[in-house]
Amino acid sequence: MRTKQILTLDDVKKIAAAAEAEAQANNWNVTISVVDDGGNLLWLQRMDGAAPNSANIAPAKAKAAALGRRETKIYEDIINNGRFSFLSAPNMDGMLEGGVPVMLDGQCLGAVGVSGVKSADDVRIAKAGIAALALGL
Repeated sequence: MRTKQILTLDDVKKIAAAAEAEAQANNWNVTISVVDDGGNLLWLQRMDGAAPNSANIAPAKAKAAALGRRETKIYEDIINNGRFSFLSAPNMDGMLEGGVPVMLDGQCLGAVGVSGVKSADDVRIAKAGIAALALGL
């Protein structure tokens, strides 16, 4: 029997607070989402001024990152490079840059998805949140 690491509510709050701090430091209004390793929503936070649709996009990015165990930019690049059939992958709605998995010792604990600014900046916010866990990444 294996032991499975999970994100606790305390972990999720640390991720969200650090991600929010990164967004605020840059005057970015975004939605921050955290999911578990199965893509189930643990946290959703839409900052004042964030576009309403970002509340749908951020969790979709997080879910895609968790289920695929990789950053969603990889999926976006696959599609942009002409493999359009990848759009038919089941349960993968958030194949846009901005979803980052939370990995520890090769195991996915969950993911963070951010939506609201440029995709690279969404990633920057997500990674700032994950860094707050000090997993030694």
